[in-house]
Amino acid sequence: MTALSVVIATRNRAEFLARALDSLAAQRDAPPFETIVADNGSSDGTAEIVAARANGAFPVRRVFIAEPNRGAARNAGIEAAEGEIVVFVDDDVWLPAAFLAAHARAHRFSATLAVSGPILNVPSYEVRPRPSLLNYSNAFLCTCNVSIPRGALLAVNGFDTRFDLYGWEDTELGLRLRRSGVRRAFAWEAYLYHIKPPHSETLETLANKAAERGQMAARLLERDRSLRIKLATGAYAPNLWRAAVFAPERLAPAFRRAAQNPSLPSPLRAVARGQYLDAVYTGALRGALARRRY
Repeated sequence: MTALSVVIATRNRAEFLARALDSLAAQRDAPPFETIVADNGSSDGTAEIVAARANGAFPVRRVFIAEPNRGAARNAGIEAAEGEIVVFVDDDVWLPAAFLAAHARAHRFSATLAVSGPILNVPSYEVRPRPSLLNYSNAFLCTCNVSIPRGALLAVNGFDTRFDLYGWEDTELGLRLRRSGVRRAFAWEAYLYHIKPPHSETLETLANKAAERGQMAARLLERDRSLRIKLATGAYAPNLWRAAVFAPERLAPAFRRAAQNPSLPSPLRAVARGQYLDAVYTGALRGALARRRY
């Protein structure tokens, strides 16, 4: 019987996916597991990567969801899963050999847990530090590293596919799971490496994500306007006033130019970068809240 189903949502990142699957093949002391690649409309070699591993050390299957939507892709993975526990990881990760064993061990203590572990952001596959207290997270659910009973996910109908841009869909699912009685646990040995090469974290990429997160934050507030969510999203008056003074949208172009100016000292560029992304996020959040008349 399959105990764990590892679900990896991916889109046009075959090279990252291949390395993630390699790390799964090196797992030790893990219970029987399968991997489901939730291919969210890839046009690269993702299908070939999966096919090449179909008869490998563990079962690998691919489900294809054409329309770009992370929630829909992961829901398809949940539906296809045969394991009692669904383990979500991103495609750009490297899993230490004890990763799956640590997740499985944590679920022995309760049938209604969302188990997460440390996420260590590193610039390359060669950098592999041990987790420290700085890697602790109080997040209930982060799809980069979390495991949840499949039955609990089905009971709340999985991810809300109306979160069709980047951000907050995992937070929203976590709210519904918590209300259904699922509790969280943090397993220190269930850590992974999240590969973030500097060249992939461009200012344009981060700004696009910030703008989408701002829009999806307003959508999350449609579901839950508690103080917890307002604080998490920054949708509370003091923060919005702060942003209006120190990171107004009208200054975003100037912040962007400063962040990209090689003649400025690195600390100043870093400050400008933070101010720019702050302006993009809060600007998108303000606009989305205004359209919803909050």
